[in-house]
Amino acid sequence: MGADELTLRSAAELSALMSKGELSPVELTQAFIDRSRRFERLNAYITLDAEGALAAAKQAEAELVRGAIRGPLHGLPVAVKDQFDAKGLPTTLGGNIMNEVAVEDATAIARLREAGAILLGKLNLSEYALGGNITHTYGVPRNPWDETRQAGQSSSGSGIAVAASLCAAALGGDTAGSIRGPAAWCGIVGLRPTWGRVSRHGAFPMAWFMDTIGPMTKTVEDTAMVFQAIAGHDPRDANSSTRPLEPFAPHEDLRGLRVGVVRESIDNGMSGEDATNAVNAALRVLETAGATVVDVSLPLFEKGGLISNALSDTEAAHTHRNWLRERPQDYDFATRRRLLASSLIPGAAYVKLWRFRMLMRRDVMAALGRADVLVTPAQADPAPKIATETGFTSKEAVMRQFFGLRAHRGPFNLSGVPAMSVPVGFTDASLPLSMQVVGRPFEENMVFQVGHAYQQRTDWHERRPPL
Repeated sequence: MGADELTLRSAAELSALMSKGELSPVELTQAFIDRSRRFERLNAYITLDAEGALAAAKQAEAELVRGAIRGPLHGLPVAVKDQFDAKGLPTTLGGNIMNEVAVEDATAIARLREAGAILLGKLNLSEYALGGNITHTYGVPRNPWDETRQAGQSSSGSGIAVAASLCAAALGGDTAGSIRGPAAWCGIVGLRPTWGRVSRHGAFPMAWFMDTIGPMTKTVEDTAMVFQAIAGHDPRDANSSTRPLEPFAPHEDLRGLRVGVVRESIDNGMSGEDATNAVNAALRVLETAGATVVDVSLPLFEKGGLISNALSDTEAAHTHRNWLRERPQDYDFATRRRLLASSLIPGAAYVKLWRFRMLMRRDVMAALGRADVLVTPAQADPAPKIATETGFTSKEAVMRQFFGLRAHRGPFNLSGVPAMSVPVGFTDASLPLSMQVVGRPFEENMVFQVGHAYQQRTDWHERRPPL
């Protein structure tokens, strides 16, 4: 088996080969390093730590030889968004202001290492994990399906690295859609866990009540595998849950399960024709697996993006207040404008937004009372061309941005529930399309079950970009 063929495999497949002694972690790590260097033009990595990764791979291989297998991630080369600290490597946040070598691992990264994973390096992201910047300090992230198109905001490097097979799995951060969005546009799986399910210790914040860390992988099975390794209580994160984890045990079918399709997400032009058709086709596949599809309603759905981003941007403006005063010139123009505008949101408006947040959560939980999971498109449209200028040219453009593009993920950011992007097809131009599967709090396994059953009956997740 050639090196490139190895890197194209899912994490679960690679794990099985190593556990049987048919694949060396050193060989696999070198294959990912070589491939990452060959496709540097995609700008997935900020820091590729080849020396450190190979040293860790040799240790992992020695452990495998003596039968000391730590778990399914043992020997798997992974990479992480450069929003999280990794001991001995710089944390840049994708911008010009911060470039400090971390003295300890973020909890999620420490848990990956404890599980035997090999850290290849740190991945590119939208500036300060916000999204929307035009200039990119570490290169414009390029979608591997079409290098003239966006890879998503803000975990762009994570989406690229998994889709282009530059690592076996990645971690991203999701406040307002930054895992699910890049996963959808890059044609991979991306999970936003229940808020508090994964420790955020060692992660640079955007909005404390919405920030999450989650896996980005080729398959739902891979996502469940990584999630099991990083989730769980951490005393260094006061908001992390103490609820115990249940292992994921996939079933053969979905009989007895109710899937609620959020009508507002595909009605009245809220999603493009391609996205709507792909999700409708995916729902028919779920029905063949035994699920019952029902209609549910989220009356505030179209306002979800506006509420979510107004709240998170206000929090971000507070986090960045000192840098904005002292080093405003070191921000991309679009980022600086966005943060300064958010600093001017009055307290009365902020309180009103919080009330809307609670109404949204009420509606989401009511819908999840009628159905076991909810389904929407993960993105309203396929990946657009890489932006070369910022600003809105019309009222319609503003409405499309906040009441269309961001609406699909906003209700679930605000509700703190688990949500996962799953690839469900391609456009005629070979651009990925995805559905979003949403579950009740702490019911990631139900979300995995639906996504896994879908992937058992389709092959969209097996396609790779023609690099």
